Amino acid sequence: MNMNKMLNLKRWALLGATTDTTRFGYKIFRELEDRGYTVYGINPKYDSIDGIKLYKSIEELPELIDGINVIVNPKITLEALPKIKAKGIKNVWFQPGSFNEEVIEEAKKLGFNIELEDCMHVELLKL
Repeated sequence: MNMNKMLNLKRWALLGATTDTTRFGYKIFRELEDRGYTVYGINPKYDSIDGIKLYKSIEELPELIDGINVIVNPKITLEALPKIKAKGIKNVWFQPGSFNEEVIEEAKKLGFNIELEDCMHVELLKL
């Protein structure tokens, strides 16, 4: 699945959502929300962003998600991949810095559709 098809998906989770307005974990969350996507932020450190509930883990997501944007370090990403698979999520968009060779190999082994060439923030701004 290419990037444009992924951008047509309407229900996203964001692993690494943050309340820090200078970070992409905040900017991408807001871009998705502001453009009418359903977005579920995941971060065990925070309860909400701008009054919108955050989830502590992938397992807590309340519904089936079309895709997940990953914006955490590769070690956390690698640990998250089996949980993403178990939740039935098929599309994974890796932000720059969230992956390494081991992560990509594991993602392919698990059968995910992956995007890793483009930054979701940049692509959302083009819409």
